Amino acid sequence: MHDIRAIRENPESYDAAWARRGLSAQTDVILEIDTKLRKAKAQRMDAEALRNAASKAIGIAKAKKDEAEAAKLMDDVANAKVDIETSATIEDKLQAEIDAILQALPNLPSNDVPMGADEHDNVEILKWGTPRTFDFSIKDHIALGAGVKSNGASSMDFETAAKISGARFVLLRGQIARLERALGQFMLDTQTEKNGYLEASGPVLVRANAAYGTNQLPKFEEDLFKTTDGRYLIPTAEVSLTNTVNGDILDEELLPLRITSLSPCFRSEAGSAGKDTAGMIRQHQFWKVELVSITTPEQSAEEHERMTACAEGILQALELPYRKVLLCSGDMGFGAVKTYDLEVWLPAQDCYREISSCSNCGDFQARRMNTRTRKKGEKDTRFVHTLNGSGLAVGRTLVAVLENYQNADGSITVPKVLRKYMGGLEVIE
Repeated sequence: MHDIRAIRENPESYDAAWARRGLSAQTDVILEIDTKLRKAKAQRMDAEALRNAASKAIGIAKAKKDEAEAAKLMDDVANAKVDIETSATIEDKLQAEIDAILQALPNLPSNDVPMGADEHDNVEILKWGTPRTFDFSIKDHIALGAGVKSNGASSMDFETAAKISGARFVLLRGQIARLERALGQFMLDTQTEKNGYLEASGPVLVRANAAYGTNQLPKFEEDLFKTTDGRYLIPTAEVSLTNTVNGDILDEELLPLRITSLSPCFRSEAGSAGKDTAGMIRQHQFWKVELVSITTPEQSAEEHERMTACAEGILQALELPYRKVLLCSGDMGFGAVKTYDLEVWLPAQDCYREISSCSNCGDFQARRMNTRTRKKGEKDTRFVHTLNGSGLAVGRTLVAVLENYQNADGSITVPKVLRKYMGGLEVIE
């Protein structure tokens, strides 16, 4: 959400920032409605003042037995009530109009975010690791998962999942299912034991105000699964974790707060028709370890770098080649000020694919949630900054492990850091 007072004071900077995201000038319309809204508010307040003054004067007039003056004052009160109702109706209409515009406008990109239209304009920051050279014909994760049998059935079964739930679901069995669990557990243990995140396990069904707080609503409702009672399945644990401080005033001395969760995520993939229809890259349901930080404004830039490094550490421990890219202004998420994507190497696709996205959202979400911070002993408050990132997407990491650790006979070598979670198993036959 945006600060209307800041827009009034410096509309040119807002239009310039939105232009970097490919939007036309917005502030002329916003300020025109804002001017009308403030006028309606002033008229309502004037009418309320008149009503209150006249109401008091009626008693005085009646005490003096001045019935004519009392009658005139009662007419004034009645007229003021009409003016109040009229102004309030106009005010509500204008407030709804300006809220609808502001809620649909993305966050302002940081000055160090590169200008660009789409993913082709993102800037590569670094590459880590060297993609493996295979001396045999490699398979993709679909073939590898199908080749590993569990009681005679495929360990990565899309057909049975489709029978149960439709497209974009998978049923994992046996050691492949265990490998997925091992990945999630390893990620969660690393983020809590090594990187200082507090583990949480929260609801996967949330109310609309929670989805609004982390900017999924109202703009991206079609991407969410909605229940019959009006709640939403979370697309990421960012929603439930960030909203744990919804409406709170936090002691500044306790920041930053760092929270992590391993949770199922649910996405309708409404805008992805025809994209990654086969395999586990783009699913309606998947597991992910989410990282969330709540900071002061001064802490958020450094925290963003730290969070991204925490996600990178998982890929490095798994010895998976990846690259880190800084997203351009046209490819960033709606609520982000600045975003790093981590892209893992997938041999079967012969390219890097996103496996983590780490974003600094500034005070954009905090304004929606009205989450503030205050120094000890002071009265003044200010909005916190929120950050979120994947540490990592478990399903895509499973894909990367299968493809990068495959052997000529179709078996998969278990990464060393996962073997203790796999009962010491070194190779999935």
